[in-house]
Amino acid sequence: MRLADTLNTASAVDPPFRRLPVFGIVALALLMMSVDSTIVATALHALQHGLHTSINWAGWTITAYSLGFVLMLPISGKLSERHGRRKVFLGSVAAFTAASLCCGLADSIFLLIALRALQAAGGAGFTPSATGIVVENFGDARDRAVSLFGSIFPIGAMIGPIFGGLFVSYWTWRGIFFVNVPIGIAIVVLALRYIPRDRPRADSTRLVMDAAGMALLGAGILAGMLAVSYLGETDTRIASPAFVIPAGISIAAIWMFVRHIRRSPHPFIAPRLIHGPGFGSVNLVNMIYGGVTTGALTLVPLYAINRYGISALSSGTLLVSQGAAAIVLSVAAALTLRRTGHRLPLYVGGALIAIGVLLFAVPPVAGMSPYTWLAIVALLVGAGRGTINPASRNAGLQLAPEHSSILAALRTGSLQVGSITTVSIVTAILAHFADPGRIQAWVYVAIALVLVTALPLVAHVPEHRGSW
Repeated sequence: MRLADTLNTASAVDPPFRRLPVFGIVALALLMMSVDSTIVATALHALQHGLHTSINWAGWTITAYSLGFVLMLPISGKLSERHGRRKVFLGSVAAFTAASLCCGLADSIFLLIALRALQAAGGAGFTPSATGIVVENFGDARDRAVSLFGSIFPIGAMIGPIFGGLFVSYWTWRGIFFVNVPIGIAIVVLALRYIPRDRPRADSTRLVMDAAGMALLGAGILAGMLAVSYLGETDTRIASPAFVIPAGISIAAIWMFVRHIRRSPHPFIAPRLIHGPGFGSVNLVNMIYGGVTTGALTLVPLYAINRYGISALSSGTLLVSQGAAAIVLSVAAALTLRRTGHRLPLYVGGALIAIGVLLFAVPPVAGMSPYTWLAIVALLVGAGRGTINPASRNAGLQLAPEHSSILAALRTGSLQVGSITTVSIVTAILAHFADPGRIQAWVYVAIALVLVTALPLVAHVPEHRGSW
C-alpha cells in the first residue's frame, strides 16, 4: 500500500490524476519490450532450423534489433521532448506491434533481420517516452517511480524464456512475435484512456534531425557487425578483405561521428551527455554492468542447450530465478536509494554480477544437476542486477532532469551497445568450434574478468542522496 500511495500522491505542480494506472500502462509497454528480447534468444535454435540458416545469422535477429535501438533511441528522446511524451509513446507502441506481426510472417532470415530492425525503431521510443511521462507527472515521487522500472525488465527476462520455450516446444517460433500483437493493442487502448495529454510546448522551433550523425553512427555499428559476422563463418582469415574493409569502415565512421558531434550545432547526441562530467562514467557503468551482462544472460539458454543438453523449454526457464531475484532486489534498492546513495549499490551489485558470471563457467558441484546449478548462478547474477538498477537509472537523470527523455535514451543505448558487442562477438566465436558449450564457458570467464576490472569506474559516478 505504501508504494501505491507514493505513486498516486498528487503533486502541487502536476494536474491531479491516478498515477498507479499510468505507471502500470508504461510498465506493461516496457515489459513487452523486455519479453521480446529474451523470448527471441530462447528460440534462436528453433529459428535457425526453421529458416534453414546458421547460428551466426540467427544471432543477427538480436543484433539487428539492437542496431535499430541504438540509432533510434536519441531520436525518440528528442521527439519526446519536442512533440510530447504521450504522442511518442502511442506511436512507438503502434509501430512495434505492427512490426511484430510482420516478423511472425517472415519466411527468410534476411527479411526477418530487416523487420527486427524496424521493430526496434518502434520499441526505441518506449523507455524515453515512459521516463518522460513519469518525470513530468509524478512530482517528488519521480525518483522512486523511475527506480521501479528496474524491476520491470527482470520480469520480462523471467517470463520471456518460458513463453519462448512453450512456443518452440508446442507451437512454432513465430509465436514469439505474434504474442506482442494483442498486448500492444491493449496498451494503446489503455494509454488513450488513462495517460494525461501532453502539455503545450513553449518551444515551437523546428526539430533538426542530424542526418549526417545518424548515418555515421549507423555505418560504424553496421560495418563493425559485418566484420564480426564474417569472423563467425567457417574458413575465415583476419587478413581477408571481407574482414579488413568493413572493420576499417567501422573505425573510420565512428571516428568521424565523434568528430562530427563535437562540431555540429545540432548534434545527433550532445557530446556532454555522452562523456561530460559525471555522464561519461555513468554511461560506461551502464554499458558494462547493464549491456555486457544482458548479452551474457541472453545467451544462457543457448549455453544450457549446447553444453548440458538441456531442452529448449527447460533452458527457457533458467532465467526465472534471475528475474525473481532482480525484481526483489530492484524494489528493495529503490526504496533505500535515498539513504544508500548511488555508489554503494553499484559496488555491491557489480561484484555479485562478476562472481555469478564466473560461476556460469564452473561445472555443477557434486550431486547437483546442471539445471539446478545454472538456476542458482542466474539467481546470483539477478541479485546483482537488481541491486544496481535503481542507482544506474537515477545517477544520470539527477544530473539533468530537464533532459530525462534523452538521458533515458542514452542509458538504454549504452545497454544496447554493450549487448550488441557481447552477442556479436560470442556468436562469432562459437561458430568456429565443434563444442560451442565448452568454448562459451571460457567466454564467461573472460566476461567476468572485464566486470571485475571495471569496478573502479564506480568511484567516478556522481554521488547523491535524497530525491532530485
